Amino acid sequence: MAARHFPPFTSDEALARLKDGNERFISGRARFPTMQKEILAELAKEQHPHTTILGCSDSRVPPELVFDASFGELFVIRVAGNVLGAAILGTLQYAGQHLHTPLFVVMGHEGCGAVDAALASKFHSAKESSRIEVLLEDIVPALRNLDGSKSHEALLHEAVEANVRYTMRSLLDTPEVQARLVEGQMKLVGAVYEIESGRVRFLE
Repeated sequence: MAARHFPPFTSDEALARLKDGNERFISGRARFPTMQKEILAELAKEQHPHTTILGCSDSRVPPELVFDASFGELFVIRVAGNVLGAAILGTLQYAGQHLHTPLFVVMGHEGCGAVDAALASKFHSAKESSRIEVLLEDIVPALRNLDGSKSHEALLHEAVEANVRYTMRSLLDTPEVQARLVEGQMKLVGAVYEIESGRVRFLE
């Protein structure tokens, strides 16, 4: 039987590292402007990231910079609208079964274009290109309880958070996540990145 792998951090320690890193990022005290060759050589042997992040592909939201994280600290999956799909679920499963990251974060961001397009599709019957339509089909169910009469700004703000929570619920329904939660070695949290301030708001 293969030896059981224990991650170097608990989920709470991993979350604290993200919060501390985001504070350094906001205050202009980021630690990793360059990377030493010795560290890269060591990382080439194996990886032990403390956190897996499912985030949006938006160029303004790079998790490694937002959390002031070094090489090898984060296992990052990015897709427009931070939605799930077969390939995304497979990558998350790999992170859980082979990398054993104790913390999983679903991170959306304010002003998300994919979520905005899903709102336009739901409330105004707007149409997009065929493959974008497929992407939006993964977001629209998250918007079912939103009030379309609100201002666009307020509605988009609520929709971004609703989309993060919907993805989290979908992950919580998977057998793999259920099993790891029972073990007590994994935590799943949601977050929203505020583009104007650079702050990450973790959802309760």
